[in-house]
Amino acid sequence: MILVTGGTGLVGAHLLLHLIDHGEKVRAIYRSIASIDKTKSLFSLYKKELLYDQIEWIQADITEIPSLEIAFQNIDTVYHCAALISFDPKDENLLRKTNIEGTANIVSFCIAYQIKKLCFISSIATLGDLLPHEKFITEETEWNPEKYHTDYAISKYGAEMEIWRGQQEGLDVIIVNPGVILGPGFRAQGSGQLFTKVKNGLKFYTLGSTGFVAVTDVVRIAHQLMQSEIKNERFTLIAENNIFRDILNTMADTLGVRRPTIHAKPLFMKILWRLDWCVSTIFQQKRKLSHATAKASYSKNRYSNEKIKNRLKTDFTNITDYIKYISAH
Repeated sequence: MILVTGGTGLVGAHLLLHLIDHGEKVRAIYRSIASIDKTKSLFSLYKKELLYDQIEWIQADITEIPSLEIAFQNIDTVYHCAALISFDPKDENLLRKTNIEGTANIVSFCIAYQIKKLCFISSIATLGDLLPHEKFITEETEWNPEKYHTDYAISKYGAEMEIWRGQQEGLDVIIVNPGVILGPGFRAQGSGQLFTKVKNGLKFYTLGSTGFVAVTDVVRIAHQLMQSEIKNERFTLIAENNIFRDILNTMADTLGVRRPTIHAKPLFMKILWRLDWCVSTIFQQKRKLSHATAKASYSKNRYSNEKIKNRLKTDFTNITDYIKYISAH
């Protein structure tokens, strides 16, 4: 049987659907009944409600060891998708606890229960920092601790160190590093918020760039890697390197709304995140635009997907076409 952590998130819910659709027996961790409803809605979106009933749900938390003891009974392989995504500096401790300590617990249980193979859904945020002569970030690009990294990136990097610890102790592992993951069904979180903001009349765009990937490609490739003889490696999963303006324009066009028209230059974003800090501090509100988010909006990073394309002879979904699909749903 397969255990999936984070089964109520975008990647985890799509992974559950993919695994069951391919005849796998799965058990998924959940923290609250309300969170399960999101996964159930996703199955309904794909008109596969009957498959949803095949999930064995276990209430557990990756940071609470007693609950994990029940979850790991009779498990052969594990997909660790659970993570906290936040760029609010106030969440630093929670990020470390969830992403590092939680992953350490999963790895320790995998070793104790002699799990055959563990797949960790990481992020391109943990990939290295380009040197002046380098053009693309790859799996081999070195992480420079002297460079600026978000609390989220540091926590996911620390989580990867726990995965490699497991590998050193005899656990077979796979790490995938997806770019910005696009997918339907989760409008209030992750990339789903971009669609919501564009639909509501987002006015600003930036010229930063990063890698994007369809959630269906992430879960498909993760499953293929786990079924293969490949082990103890990491793979960058991006379909394309895209400019944020182009992504927002495509969303606007497919949603039938006006494109963002105001270029938010780096100086503007630097001023804006400082104003947001002042407002959130004075009124004790959650940050809407952190330093990390502002910096990412105008950073120009390019990633290579050559390793996974060569190893699995696979291709990726066209991002423009996939945005059209998401918008239709």
